[in-house]
Parts: sequence; C-alpha cells; structure tokens
Amino acid sequence: MISQNEIKTVGVITSQSLSKWGNIQEEVEKILKVQNVKFFSFLDVNKKYKSSLNHFSDKSFNWQGEIQQTELLRFLEEPFDLLIGYFNKKNTFIESAVLHSKATFKVGISEVNQKLYDMEIVEIPSNIKNFLIELKKYLILLNKIKN
Repeated sequence: MISQNEIKTVGVITSQSLSKWGNIQEEVEKILKVQNVKFFSFLDVNKKYKSSLNHFSDKSFNWQGEIQQTELLRFLEEPFDLLIGYFNKKNTFIESAVLHSKATFKVGISEVNQKLYDMEIVEIPSNIKNFLIELKKYLILLNKIKN
C-alpha cells in the first residue's frame, strides 16, 4: 500500500558509476524543493576499502547477505517519505539496500527490479534532471508534493 503522506524527507541510493553524471543530491533538493536529502552511494572497490559515512560496498555485507555497516543500517532504518533508487543495472547489494529501506514510498529507474519500487520511471541515467522532472509530475498528481 502506498503512503498518502506528503514528501518531506528524501533518501537517495545510487551507484558510484551514476554519480559521475552530476550532483544527484543537489538536483533532488532543487527540483523537488526539499531540504537535507540524505544520500548513500555504492562503490565498486578493491580489497582495501574502508567504510565511509555515505558509501557502501560488497564489504558492507557478511557472507549471509546481512548488512554489517552501521551507517548504512542507520540510513535504511530512517522512514523516509521518499527513497529514490538511482541505479540502472542489477546489483544485488544496492537492490538489497533498497529492499531493506523503511521508506514509505520508493521510486527508481525502470527495468532494474520492478518488485523494489512503488513507481518506476523510464529515463536514461545520465539525464538526472529529466528523471526528477518526470518524478515531480507524478508526485504532484499523487498529492505528495505541491507544485
């Protein structure tokens, strides 16, 4: 069931490879007119990876698939009004993070894993702005944000 709450808190989970297309956090704040967007990015890293505040990797999970990184667990426990899964390729670790998020409304790029989201948007990942403009249209129609 989709939450009827107006969106005030937003979290974003993305991949390092898509972060290069622009400042996703800044674009979300500007286009959706929300403050303090929280952000977590999956890093494809080598064996010397050390966890950091806003990043996670395959090393953040134990061999049973359980999340071990405290910062990531805190992020996923937050009941965001909106979680944006901004990644376009299947990735077990990112998908697991989205699945475990306590967000009440989840949106992502289509054709990754439709079971993760309440709504999917078809867009080329490098078009962050277009993705967010399209998302805003739907959020206005659903009375989740004001125009």
